[in-house]
Amino acid sequence: MLLSRTVKQISNRPLTKTYRSYYAYYTTAAAVENKRKESILGGGKAKQDAQHAKGKLTARERLGLLLDKGSFREYDAFVEHSCTDFNMALNKIPGDGIVTGHGTVHGRRVFVYSQDFTVLGGSLSRTNANKILKVMDQAMLVGAPIIGLQDSGGARIQEGVDSLAGYADIFQKNVLASGVVPQISLILGPCAGGAVYSPALTDFTFMVQDTSYMFVTGPDVVKAVTNEHVSQEVLGGARTHTTKTGVAHRSFTNDIEAIQGMRNFLPYLPSSNRDRLPNQPCDDPIDRQDAALDTIIPASSNIAYDMKEVIGRIVDTHSYFEISPNFASNMLIGFARLNGESVGVVANQPLVSSGALDMDASIKAARFIRFCDAFNIPLVTLVDVPGFMPGTAQEHAGIIRHGAKLLYAYCEATVPKLTVITRKAYGGAYIVMSSKHLRGDYNVAWPSAEIAVMGAKGAVEIIFRNHPDKEGMRKEYKDKFTTPLFAAKRGYLDDIINPRETRARLIEQLELLKSKSLQNPWKKHGSIPL
Repeated sequence: MLLSRTVKQISNRPLTKTYRSYYAYYTTAAAVENKRKESILGGGKAKQDAQHAKGKLTARERLGLLLDKGSFREYDAFVEHSCTDFNMALNKIPGDGIVTGHGTVHGRRVFVYSQDFTVLGGSLSRTNANKILKVMDQAMLVGAPIIGLQDSGGARIQEGVDSLAGYADIFQKNVLASGVVPQISLILGPCAGGAVYSPALTDFTFMVQDTSYMFVTGPDVVKAVTNEHVSQEVLGGARTHTTKTGVAHRSFTNDIEAIQGMRNFLPYLPSSNRDRLPNQPCDDPIDRQDAALDTIIPASSNIAYDMKEVIGRIVDTHSYFEISPNFASNMLIGFARLNGESVGVVANQPLVSSGALDMDASIKAARFIRFCDAFNIPLVTLVDVPGFMPGTAQEHAGIIRHGAKLLYAYCEATVPKLTVITRKAYGGAYIVMSSKHLRGDYNVAWPSAEIAVMGAKGAVEIIFRNHPDKEGMRKEYKDKFTTPLFAAKRGYLDDIINPRETRARLIEQLELLKSKSLQNPWKKHGSIPL
């Protein structure tokens, strides 16, 4: 309004040289202001109201919640698409359906893009892709996380192969940025077709229940090809991807909770692979001992307990942020803090399948371990594993191949690796779970640890199949292998510790290992089992 009045006032005066200059300046400024208003309005109030009616926020509202107040600096607000086919030349909106730029979260720089569903359904154009690529390039250049807020109908059909080329360029950039800066996708609406592969290539994906969907082919295509009737939610909703497929790592009830979850999550991550780990002020005493840990392991090895409680009693109070809590629940992964510094936690969960390793658990942990290693986040592994899951279903589906991924990830990792065996550590699963043999830096056990090729019952059936006193043989086997002393005598354990001392011991070792320097032999890259 102010600019408009100024232009009108100047235009009513005699056009001297000075006033011509003022007139040109304020006329241009007014045009810029009007274009910016168009960009901010997006697809218009009616479409924004429709977005709200679905329980969804607009692209700019989401960024306003995600970023610290006043920190957002937008790029390319005036960019328009260049398509002229199918009357697209008459359908141009500044910004072209995506908001990009940078801001801060808790004072730390991040680069963002937020798809605007009110503009052509948030569809991806060539121009749209270029805006995303620009912020990705900038993020890699300065070393800052990339956060994508996804809400799109997919490729802009009117642009044909140009739109597909845009997706391809984004995928390529996702791969180049992998391991350089953290990449996080927040799915806040539809994400279908080829578009799903960008979130799949990022490090973490969060979804919103009932309003976000991910699938390669939608329900209509599925029905046409397979005659299968399926809803969007069942095919690719948040519940499906957080419990069955593992594609998404957390889900939230609405946009606001999802964005707040993102703000809570980011402080665990460094800004890039070159940055130090963030450190949060810690009021939890370093030498805090928890007597409850001394009795948390049941007297019988057949009785389960909750490994989450063990984690909670060791790490800084209320600092455990679990990843993929509802997928492969026999394996726990997540971030926590010890004396204010981030660590990656990997742990067997005895409450689910006795903590045995299966395909999904192996894949889940392997990917998490590789992320932590890429960004120099120390690994803390808590072990209570009876072995790999037996059965034809696992064997025929490739448990050997998938279990090897977990083994590969631990072998490859050069970050500090600290391992605590709380109870069972049997067979190949003992080796895989960050044992001393895989370059473990600090491997300890609680007195309740059992480290052996297998349990006493199975071992006696093999070794003493025809022995008349099998019960006696079981007792002899147990006496030898149901304590951690045999492994400690061989140097496979650094110590046997009282459970209550676990927190203090881990913090002490993490401080010691800050100067750790270990490099793998030079190679272009390894060949991880797939």
